[in-house]
Amino acid sequence: MASEPIVAGVELGGTKSIAVVGRGREVLATCRVPTTTPQETLGALSEQLTIWHRDHAPQAIGIASFGPISVERGIMLPTPKPHWAGADIVGALGVGFDAVSFHTDVTGAALGEGRWGAAQGMTDFVYVTIGTGVGMGVIAGGRPVTGMMHPEAGHIRIRRTPGDGFAGACPFHGDCLEGLVSGPAIAARIGGPAHLLAPDDAAWGYVADAVAEAFAMLFLTLSPARIIVGGGVGLGQPHLLDMVRTRTVASLGGYLGFVGADSIAGRIVPAALGEQAGPLGTLVMAQAALSAA
Repeated sequence: MASEPIVAGVELGGTKSIAVVGRGREVLATCRVPTTTPQETLGALSEQLTIWHRDHAPQAIGIASFGPISVERGIMLPTPKPHWAGADIVGALGVGFDAVSFHTDVTGAALGEGRWGAAQGMTDFVYVTIGTGVGMGVIAGGRPVTGMMHPEAGHIRIRRTPGDGFAGACPFHGDCLEGLVSGPAIAARIGGPAHLLAPDDAAWGYVADAVAEAFAMLFLTLSPARIIVGGGVGLGQPHLLDMVRTRTVASLGGYLGFVGADSIAGRIVPAALGEQAGPLGTLVMAQAALSAA
């Protein structure tokens, strides 16, 4: 552990942001600030990083941000969060580091789970967070997938359950995956908070059907060894994963030999690191950036 470099990380969230400095998995210090305006939030984080430069001398930084973002340019793209469109995140937080890595918050969490959590030893997996929104971090060959833009698979359109008349809650697509299974979508469907919905309520069947359709699509297109589920809805409803597993197997109809009733419990699993996945993932990002520098 002592031979590993000291690095820093920042997880920018929609409501709060977390900065860490650490060596390996050991977190030496943590700072939390509310996510308000870019000037306030990035300013407070930058001040903390300046202190850590003096006290810990971190060599690299990993920055995992809510999106959408431009991974190449280090900025925020047009976003519903007021004032953040065009914010120069890397420009504000990357000063003084030998190497900088920038990606989405869900990819950061995926990398944390890959190094120290539910995907240890795996090179091909998907991390899915189901909460206020739905995000996916895709790891293929041990590396995050980034094409023209980071994956936005939370907005894929899926086959609807017959008889389900809910229009969906996504302002862009209505009944995309996020519009059907996110916390706000469930609240819109039932007229109240998702956490108050009884485990045996029929609404969970619609949610599980939608998630299972998406997971079947992921297994068919990406062949991941594992799908890891996090987020307030994903982890906050213990009964939901079993429903999703059963429905995913049914949706695949026996087509994939590596995804069946005897293996599904190991193919779809809950996240192991909880809220620490993101901050720890930023340290993984920083370590990788330093190694590549």
